[in-house]
Amino acid sequence: MSHDQPQSGSEVPYLELLARGAAADAYERPVLVARADGAPPETLAALETAKMHALRVRAELEGRRRREAELSALYETAHDLAGLRDLDAVLAAIVQRARSLLGTEVAYLSLNDPVAGDTYMRVTEGSVSARFQQLRLGMGEGLGGLVAQTARPYATESYFDDPRFQHTWTIDSGVRDEGLVAILGVPLTLGSQVIGVLFAADRRARVFEREQIALLGSFAAHAAVAIDTANLLAETRSALAELEKANEIIRDRSGVIERASDVHDRLTELVLRGGGVPDVARAVSEVLHGNVDFRDADREPAGAEGHAVRRGDDWVVSVSAGGEHLGALVLHGHPELDPVDQRTLERAAMVTSLLLLARRSAGEAEQRVRGELLDDLLDAPDRDPRLLRERAARLRADLDAPHVVLAARIEAPREASVERESADRRRLWSAASHLAATGHGLAAARDGGTVLLLPLGSGGSAAALARQTAKHLSGALREPVTVGASGSVDAPSARPGAVAGAYEEARRCVDALRLLGRAGEGAAAEDFGFLGLLLADSRDGRSSGAVEGFVNRTIGEVVAYDRRRGTDLVRTLDAYFACGMSPARTKDALHVHVNTVAQRLDRIGRLLGADWQSPERALEVQLALRLHALSSAMTTRAAH
Repeated sequence: MSHDQPQSGSEVPYLELLARGAAADAYERPVLVARADGAPPETLAALETAKMHALRVRAELEGRRRREAELSALYETAHDLAGLRDLDAVLAAIVQRARSLLGTEVAYLSLNDPVAGDTYMRVTEGSVSARFQQLRLGMGEGLGGLVAQTARPYATESYFDDPRFQHTWTIDSGVRDEGLVAILGVPLTLGSQVIGVLFAADRRARVFEREQIALLGSFAAHAAVAIDTANLLAETRSALAELEKANEIIRDRSGVIERASDVHDRLTELVLRGGGVPDVARAVSEVLHGNVDFRDADREPAGAEGHAVRRGDDWVVSVSAGGEHLGALVLHGHPELDPVDQRTLERAAMVTSLLLLARRSAGEAEQRVRGELLDDLLDAPDRDPRLLRERAARLRADLDAPHVVLAARIEAPREASVERESADRRRLWSAASHLAATGHGLAAARDGGTVLLLPLGSGGSAAALARQTAKHLSGALREPVTVGASGSVDAPSARPGAVAGAYEEARRCVDALRLLGRAGEGAAAEDFGFLGLLLADSRDGRSSGAVEGFVNRTIGEVVAYDRRRGTDLVRTLDAYFACGMSPARTKDALHVHVNTVAQRLDRIGRLLGADWQSPERALEVQLALRLHALSSAMTTRAAH
């Protein structure tokens, strides 16, 4: 290097360093070499000047390269965000790129909640604290709350030492758990509306340069557009899905309405041309694409009147009229049923009830004829058998076959009004007449109840027929019906007088059932053991004296004592056996003092003999008590 021209070549080494992009410390070497070579002060001063210019140029070039890289990264990020459609993916990409662009340890994003009036943490990158990830910031609270409220960026190199922010225990605890120190927050805005805040943060003190704040702000603008686009796409997809669902519902409703219209037309046609219940079931089966059948009241218990209810994989709707359960329509193997189709099934049940009522109205005339025939058998035993057979044949009844006479009474509540009792008797007669018509028998209203004459099938018994009839009538009326049956009456048309005697036997069975606390059941004389033999044999009146004699021999002294003295020994005796021969329980049942019970039992012992409580005598006394009660009930009934 020439000492005469100290500045002529001083720039050369620095141009070479700039050309190869050397590190900043390499720019000290030319000065050090010249000083080591003993260069004059002018040369050293020229080199120092050249070095300063070179470092300034290097810094400018480095800044431009950095800005180009940042702008390139920003462009790539905006391009990538524009390609994302899922909101969660967009938010995750935003915080990842923000962290990468500024080279921070943590980046996160919060969104505003217009309903709650605050901003909440939505997604984080690099965060390790669960408390921090669940923070909610009120408007104006903390750095993020201030950014969300003012729509301006804020940066701090040391959050806890910065008095510009409203510090709260919740926010500070979350920031401290995360270990953050330096934080930069920029608003996410759409027009004039702030939708959230984008943050970049470090766990050490750091000054965020103006260029970095501007870079993150530019990125936040792109991010807000991407969020808005993702939201719009999500809303569009949701709207399209809802529209498709609405179209499906409309198509389905149209099909249902067509089916409902079809079944309405079919049912109307059935009613007009006099179709029956099987026709209704067949029509509804075709419309609902299932198998529908009608079950009468015996096979299907009463359900919710007029409403289809699901039972397993079937749907059942009760068929009823005037409070009487007539049966049910059952749709099989159809677990899912549209509400309109349910109403279709319910409408079919209503039509079924109307058809059944129409059929019943048409049959009431026949029922009256059947009742008149049975009345003649009971009241006019001298009728010509040939005429009786002819009348029965027109009613599809065979009076030359064995029959059973049954007496039925409905068990109404004791406090029932006269109107209620009358209505119950009509309902009982209607149900019994229907049963008689379907069973090729006869029925008539009589003595406050109903009498039936039903054929006794091969191998059947009067007791089984009584139980079956009681179950059927009780189910049809949804009230307890007590049924007593006579023994078999062979060829009623040939022996009309036997029908009246059988009816009396059936009535005695009804009285016995009610007296024994078995109201609502069905039974024949054979069901009562020894008592039944007495009931059955008294059909010709020969056993009445035997029964009276047995009662008089067994407890006659006690009965006579009560009649003379007006005492209560018979009732005490009955209560004593009912209470297991326990004086203590007997006094509770009679509501008297135990000494009174003891005195009465002592009197009974003197009247009946010392052995009256022995097993054999006790059994006879209890049977005599039952027969006495039954005889008293029959005497009272005869008096009325």
